[in-house]
Amino acid sequence: MYKFLMALFLLYVSISVSALAHSGTDQDEKACLRDVQRFCRPVIDQGDVTILACLQDNRPKISVACDTVLKTHGQ
Repeated sequence: MYKFLMALFLLYVSISVSALAHSGTDQDEKACLRDVQRFCRPVIDQGDVTILACLQDNRPKISVACDTVLKTHGQ
């Protein structure tokens, strides 16, 4: 679980240039937590860029909250 949370945190840190100055909030992380667990579990250990790509590939299926977080971070 710790590894997953760290990967999710790193995802938000690297999502965009603005994320470097402002990492994802707890609320942002919670918004995508279930989507990452549901759709991206096989790639969690492959790094944040891979998790982001997975979320983007599954965009039609992810929650509205997670989609909003991605849009907010320029994705």
